[in-house]
Amino acid sequence: MIRMTEPNKLTSQSVPDHQPAAGGIAARARASVGPKYLTGLNPEQREAVETLDGPVLVLAGAGTGKTRVLTTRIAHILSQGRARPAEILSVTFTNKAAREMKHRLGQMLGHAVEGMPWLGTFHSIGGRILRFHAELAQLKSNFTVLDVDDQVRLLKQLLQAESIDDKRWPARMLAGLIDGWKNRGLMPSQVPSGEAAMFANGKGGKLYASYQERLKILNAADFGDLLLENIRIFREHPDILRQYQHRFKYILVDEYQDTNVAQYLWLRLLSQAPSSSKAVIPGQLEEPNPESADEPPTGDSGSAPSAHPGTTVAPAGPTKNICCVGDDDQSIYGWRGAEVDNILRFEHDFPGAKVIRLERNYRSTGHILAAASHLIAHNEGRLGKTLRTEDQDGEKVTVTGSWDSEEEARGIGEEIEQLQRQGEKLNEIAILVRASYQMREFEDRFVTLGLPYRVIGGPRFYERAEIRDALAYLRVINSPADDLAFERIVNVPKRGLGDATVQMLHDHARKRRIPLFEAARAVVETDELKPKARGSLRNVVVQFDRWRAQREVTAHTDLAQIVLDESGYTEMWQKDRSADAAGRLENLKELVRSMEEFENLQGFLEHISLVMDRDGGAEEDAVSLMTLHSAKGLEFDNVFLPGWEEGLFPSQRTLDEQGRAGLEEERRLGHVGLTRARRRAMIYFATNRRIHGTWSTTIPSRFLDELPAANVEITESKGGSAWGGTGGYGASRFDDMESFGSSYSTPGWQRAQANRNRGGGRNGGGQGGFEEQAATFSSASSSPDFGSFSSRRRGPLTIEGELVAKSTGTTSEFSLSDRVFHQKFGYGRVTKIDGNKLTIAFDKAGEKKVVDSFVQRA
Repeated sequence: MIRMTEPNKLTSQSVPDHQPAAGGIAARARASVGPKYLTGLNPEQREAVETLDGPVLVLAGAGTGKTRVLTTRIAHILSQGRARPAEILSVTFTNKAAREMKHRLGQMLGHAVEGMPWLGTFHSIGGRILRFHAELAQLKSNFTVLDVDDQVRLLKQLLQAESIDDKRWPARMLAGLIDGWKNRGLMPSQVPSGEAAMFANGKGGKLYASYQERLKILNAADFGDLLLENIRIFREHPDILRQYQHRFKYILVDEYQDTNVAQYLWLRLLSQAPSSSKAVIPGQLEEPNPESADEPPTGDSGSAPSAHPGTTVAPAGPTKNICCVGDDDQSIYGWRGAEVDNILRFEHDFPGAKVIRLERNYRSTGHILAAASHLIAHNEGRLGKTLRTEDQDGEKVTVTGSWDSEEEARGIGEEIEQLQRQGEKLNEIAILVRASYQMREFEDRFVTLGLPYRVIGGPRFYERAEIRDALAYLRVINSPADDLAFERIVNVPKRGLGDATVQMLHDHARKRRIPLFEAARAVVETDELKPKARGSLRNVVVQFDRWRAQREVTAHTDLAQIVLDESGYTEMWQKDRSADAAGRLENLKELVRSMEEFENLQGFLEHISLVMDRDGGAEEDAVSLMTLHSAKGLEFDNVFLPGWEEGLFPSQRTLDEQGRAGLEEERRLGHVGLTRARRRAMIYFATNRRIHGTWSTTIPSRFLDELPAANVEITESKGGSAWGGTGGYGASRFDDMESFGSSYSTPGWQRAQANRNRGGGRNGGGQGGFEEQAATFSSASSSPDFGSFSSRRRGPLTIEGELVAKSTGTTSEFSLSDRVFHQKFGYGRVTKIDGNKLTIAFDKAGEKKVVDSFVQRA
């Protein structure tokens, strides 16, 4: 005891004015340095990381480091001891984003973050909770998650049972309606009668209810159910809701602007702070054990939170520590249920919330940011922020006009080859289109040039036919009630079990209210089937029973190989002599290899049902070709943005269906496209574009007028313009076309036209916006008859067996009354000749005007 106390006395006597350790020089010096993970954060980022109490909205513009803020905030919570890993709920929209967050956290904290079971996508976490409480949703814990293809097949069966014409009322259309209802958090009984009546003469609501009932029988759920059933359980069982409210001390949400109503309701329920009154439920713990992440939490009862507009959920206590990170200027998924209002009303939903704006951009140059910010500023429905950079302004955004979409593709191809000669990597070049049909001409051009390219958003590995077949076998082993999987492979490879056999199984299953597999087990014991079919079906039942027994003692990778071999599926492709058979066999091998990183079969199937990421293609140096929607979250040094024309971008369909809201979402899409570029953003528009095989005249997008002239440069196409018959590509079929009209009569355009008529110079005085520059560019790049717009409006110019042009003056080789044949209109007789134009009375199509080169003598 003396030895222990003497040093203390000595210290006390030697330093009588000694301060507490927290106030010492060493402690203060260490505090000033802060944790390493805070190093390099700008003031706004650091504020977002260190503001841990209460609701926080981080408005993070494109390229402002939102992922870094989100992961650093989690690291800060853990390092400060505010919560344990299992007490943090962090939701993202993609598995890729979740993996990236875990990887970054491991780097920050010096070890892999394995103790965060509640870091994942909305659907993966919702599915995890639903498996804990499956019985409350009339499911078993090993339920199957259906994809869209399975949904459509199931709905087709329901339509057939109701004698509804699938051609008039497609199953895919019904699947879209049901998905929309689930995205809005609506159970079958909650669907408005007017909406339910939209399908099959009022049967939409009934079919939705039948679909949900059938899912329960199949022990299955679709993606919408993973959250919808969570919401129902939380509302009907407030004690379970309170358990999760107790568990999650911090909630973090990425891409909050993309949440739909169901995701919003799910978050609002979980984000309410439990009330101070506690009622311990018999047989349950008062507080959850945060370390038992694989067990459902326990707790006490409570009330539900306030709801999204249009719903009826009673309010609960105050909100707790929730941090939502998002950008209202990047909300571009309204077409799939995303509600930008969720982020716009954050301060209303969470009173006292702190809003932190991240405006320092670390991705793009000054001119690109200025153009993007000026464009998005035209939107009214936004919280407001201005992106800025401390780097150089860089190159201006370029705008290039071309005669048609083919020249546009040629010009972009030339630009890419020029960038390649300058040492640019193809992986750092992207073409972002508004509609997928724009891709074809670029693909054709790239094949001609020999430029490697990849289409982002094409068929995924797990969507290939052979992979879906193999997965169907594994799904039936995992869940015998999975009728859709069983029906897919019951006759694959061929076993003599045709449609009649499957229909018999369906009838038996429907009458007995049992799965198809159990119906097959019963039918093989009767004489209803012919001996050969009965023997084949019995063999299928025996095989699945054997594989299911082997599952308990065999590694899931070995089991998969056994199933593929014993079922005859591998042999089927080995005997196939088609050109792609070898590739399919390689894909099956890759499937088995991909299972190795999972502990068991169910974990693998769960991953497959939730995976969102595209596989492969990242190693090859190639140009990326994708839609603007697919480009969200990506970035490239060089970005081409073709097709900025009215009707295409902004999309006329979106404007017709959604009005101003649709226009603002289209403008946000343009903002997203521009901010994908680090160094160069190049916009293109065409005067003529072929849409679904028909040529139409177009006018430049209104978004071009909304770009700041100081940050935009007008350039000439490198595609070899065919205007006026110049450019080395021969005369255009539009060479003699009369000037076309347009409603594009904004003040800037009118000034440009007036200036040109007065003999203005190439730069149009340099005082107007983009329109004046574009008009001057148009007049300088073509003959005066082209690119000039009149105030009258004409519909799209259509070239379809009829030439809208003046006669070329040449003499036709055909004579009056000649019998001719046209590929589209059939047989007819020449009634009038005007140079190379023929008026022909066709036997079936009537009188048409065509060019003589399109017909031949009959």
